[in-house]
Amino acid sequence: MNEVNLLEKISSYKQEGITGVKLGITDIDGVLRGKYISLDKFESVVSGSSGFCDCVMGWDIDDQLYDNATFTGWHTAFPDALYRLDLTTERRLAEEGGTPYFIGEFVESDGQSLHPICPRSRLKHVIALAEEQGVGIKLAFEYEFFIFKETPHSIREKNYSDLVPLSPGNFGYSVLRTMSLSDLFNEFMAYCSKHDIPLEALHCETGPGVWEAAIAVDDALEAADKASLFKTFTKVFFQKRDMVATFMAKWSMDYPGQSGHVHQSLYDLDSGDSVFYSPAAEHNMSDTMCEYVAGQQKYLKPFLSLCAPTINSYTRLVKGAWAPTASTWGVDNRTVALRVIPGSPKAQRLEYRIGAADANPYLVAAANIGAGLLGIQQKLELGAPVVGNAYDIQDELDQSLQLPGSLKESTRDLDSSSEARKLLGDAFVDHFVASREWEVREYERHVNDWQLKRYFEII
Repeated sequence: MNEVNLLEKISSYKQEGITGVKLGITDIDGVLRGKYISLDKFESVVSGSSGFCDCVMGWDIDDQLYDNATFTGWHTAFPDALYRLDLTTERRLAEEGGTPYFIGEFVESDGQSLHPICPRSRLKHVIALAEEQGVGIKLAFEYEFFIFKETPHSIREKNYSDLVPLSPGNFGYSVLRTMSLSDLFNEFMAYCSKHDIPLEALHCETGPGVWEAAIAVDDALEAADKASLFKTFTKVFFQKRDMVATFMAKWSMDYPGQSGHVHQSLYDLDSGDSVFYSPAAEHNMSDTMCEYVAGQQKYLKPFLSLCAPTINSYTRLVKGAWAPTASTWGVDNRTVALRVIPGSPKAQRLEYRIGAADANPYLVAAANIGAGLLGIQQKLELGAPVVGNAYDIQDELDQSLQLPGSLKESTRDLDSSSEARKLLGDAFVDHFVASREWEVREYERHVNDWQLKRYFEII
């Protein structure tokens, strides 16, 4: 933005009575960290870059500082990290009088170069690799989330038990529930649209008070932006109405987990045509699509921790729980990890079904695209699809296709992956691995309710 346009924008803000703007930067866990800044500060940031304490890259979701990270920590004295605002991401906050909101990202010391740790920067790096091959990527994220008639205070007072759901019972795709709660459904869809996060669909899923939202397809970076904002903005929407939404992978063992699926397709940057679609091929799958799927199948296991990043993620990845447990693919098969959906040139796509709702969408996108690109570069051959129930044939699969059952195991796989290091950089992989190892240690050093109930009296 040139100086004239910037001054015009600030002038228009003042005429509207706007005194500041809001910014947010997504951290390693996918948590939005941000602040309000004055218009004077906004002008100085837009003119170049500004500083944001780099502790947001050195602590966990509970603001506890890592003791094993080398990129930042007490040894670096937590200096400011430079960030810049992406002015193309402006949104007006509907419930804050139209306050402008911008997505930020960390940058290198020159104020321009992609940052080695920032998740949004890592995705931009992978997108650039795709563009070097002449292809663009379209993505569409889907999220399941539970809603409770609770507040942030009440869920803590209840110790996260005996929570009251928005609606009772199992009512997947229920017209009854959507009609009885029509005001809330329609208000939420309008809210998302006002914040440039349009939903293609919204419905009830199986379980008390669980909804599923399908965000409209967009180019990869914009799609990940919208997915990141959707999770936080959804929580805000319901908390302002004395409700709480959760994107945990599995909040209760009594119900299916919450997924974060992502649909994806590739197109030629020059012509705009799909490179996945071939009408003469079986299932309309072009050679490029076969290689892309083969790449995801091969690297799904070593990249898994990027898409299943929490202890809780792995409670969802169990047989018969609508979540894949091995790196399998099939045609319109919802028991596999990689679901090929044949269709027209615009509809031919791949659905990645491993990701949970708790994952960072920037890292999910980077892992998916990166794995697929590796498949194209290496011209990997795709084996036969799974027909029928993928769980039934899991024991027959090669060990390399069996997914790890814990964050500890999947973190080790990422750490030893030369492909991940080449794709995302040693600095990022080392930092992400350290953050996941910290997460495992935090879990292991705490006594949980299951242990108390099982051992307290009888042992």
